[in-house]
Amino acid sequence: MTQPIRIKDHEKDARLVRSRVIFGAFLVVGLIAVLIARLYFLQVIQYDYHSTLSENNRVHVQPIPPTRGLIFDRNGVVVADNRPSFSLSMTRERSGDWQQILDVIVEVLQMTPEDRVIFEKRMKQGRRPFEPVPILFELTEEQIARIAVNQFRLPGVEVVAQLVRHYPQGPHFAHSVGYMGRINEKELKSLDPVNYSGTHHIGKTGIERFYEPELHGQVGYEEVETNARGRVLRVLKRTDPVPGKDIVLSLDIKLQEAAEMALGGRRGAVVALDPKTGEVLAMVSQPSFDPNLFVTGISFKAYAELRDSIDRPLFNRVLRGLYPPGSTIKPAVAIAGLDSGVITASSRVFDPGYYMLPNYDHKYRNWNRTGDGYVDLDTAIMRSNDTYFYDLAHKLGIDRLSAYMGKFGLGQKVSLDMFEESPGLMPSREWKRATRRQAWFPGETLILGIGQGYMQATPLQLAQATALVANKGIWNRPHLAKTVEGERPVDENPIPDIVLRDPSDWDKVNHGMQQVMHGARGTARKAAVGAQYRIAGKSGTAQVVAIKQGEKYDRSKVQERHRDHALFVGFAPADDPKIVVAVMVENGESGSGVAAPVVRQVMDAWLLADDGRLKPEYGGPPSSTEVPAREE
Repeated sequence: MTQPIRIKDHEKDARLVRSRVIFGAFLVVGLIAVLIARLYFLQVIQYDYHSTLSENNRVHVQPIPPTRGLIFDRNGVVVADNRPSFSLSMTRERSGDWQQILDVIVEVLQMTPEDRVIFEKRMKQGRRPFEPVPILFELTEEQIARIAVNQFRLPGVEVVAQLVRHYPQGPHFAHSVGYMGRINEKELKSLDPVNYSGTHHIGKTGIERFYEPELHGQVGYEEVETNARGRVLRVLKRTDPVPGKDIVLSLDIKLQEAAEMALGGRRGAVVALDPKTGEVLAMVSQPSFDPNLFVTGISFKAYAELRDSIDRPLFNRVLRGLYPPGSTIKPAVAIAGLDSGVITASSRVFDPGYYMLPNYDHKYRNWNRTGDGYVDLDTAIMRSNDTYFYDLAHKLGIDRLSAYMGKFGLGQKVSLDMFEESPGLMPSREWKRATRRQAWFPGETLILGIGQGYMQATPLQLAQATALVANKGIWNRPHLAKTVEGERPVDENPIPDIVLRDPSDWDKVNHGMQQVMHGARGTARKAAVGAQYRIAGKSGTAQVVAIKQGEKYDRSKVQERHRDHALFVGFAPADDPKIVVAVMVENGESGSGVAAPVVRQVMDAWLLADDGRLKPEYGGPPSSTEVPAREE
């Protein structure tokens, strides 16, 4: 049976359509209302927030690193300047997949996989957000061109022109001026994040590190407008940075070169001071190294060669080398004996070639095994007589001896602007009890009196102790900076002068030191032959390995690096000292035969004119260019 055909209800369909149209209209109106409300909320209620956010996306504040201050020697010769260089920088936040971008850089510049590892390491180092990170320095013209051609493949990567530290004198001042290097993560945490914005290098050693705040300057900034890709469109505002201060050192490059030449390639140290001011005139530690290697990043291979070298070129022997001072401290011990009243200048000791403590059978040998007979203070210094100073040290005792040596700067840092300096070691009864848990023995006092035993000093400390003898106890702390932007450094923690009960004691010791150089039996008289000025000096020998009781030193049986160190200290002219020199030659064996000639050459370089005559300011004849005064 067929179903009846349904008659279409047009009215019902019309009502359905109308209801759907009305619902759709309300939905559209509702959505429009929501959109209008959202637009009102964003553009009216949150106008300030979004306008600021938009402005920040368009306008960026970029730091302008200051130009680092220059460093000169005392004659105006540049020893540290800034050289223009191009580096490749990457901003991680603008590079997207920065690992892939590094791959592109390696491909474009045809670098090695090892370079890729270095780039990635630099990108992972601590940094501030949106701060460009230099990954490659000193780009060549070809490399710059390759980057420019492939710029579309390198978002966030740019070639930046900047000033890079340069040391035109190379190794000459490596240990005094120091060098700069990349800021590491530890340093980044301690630095001012604002003032070091855009700065990627910092002073690591020497003057570069000690005067870092003065040399660095103050950062500037500029507000720039950028497009969506971060490219700068224009500069809106600029505040110029304040450049770092220039520093003039007290070092003299000619004297520095003369000291290096005098060492003759041997391992050792030379330091020369002006006793009247404390200015360091020369500071040599050999062997040295080229500080330019460290500025933009030294290779692993090159650093390993320096670090692992048996000659230790990175080691600053002047400030950190600790050596037994040997007989170079005998003048200071003599001052201690005179001022404490245990001896006079005429006190005599009989020297049979050794010294024995009462009730002991151990013999403390004099270097002259046959002995010098009766010896007074003048002869004891001239002959460097160990027996005399064994006896003097025994009379002083460890407590007084340690206290007096401390007044001469032994066992403490003496410099004003050399943070790397080691304090050395001046032993005492309390020191041994605290470190060795042992009592102090009388024999230890004896060997301390000739600069052996536990005592350790740096060449700078020996120079300063000698300067105190030359300057009659007046303390002028050694310093490398002559002026910082025209101002002289100030010693905010001065060390008290050494005041003796009888000031003439200084002259007595001075005379004994002159006899070392000019006396008929002086231990270093050969080094003073032909001198146009009087020299006061003292030789010393520092043992590297101990010698058994009763044995004699035989150089043929000792390895070269186990032989004694040679030391010598002196000042000149003896009656009005203008220069103090301390020399240490590692494994040089003879202070008077090896180190004393070095001292003489350094003094000649400072005191003599080009024609070989004593300079007029040091008591020599007037220069031929000077016009004699007209008689009235």
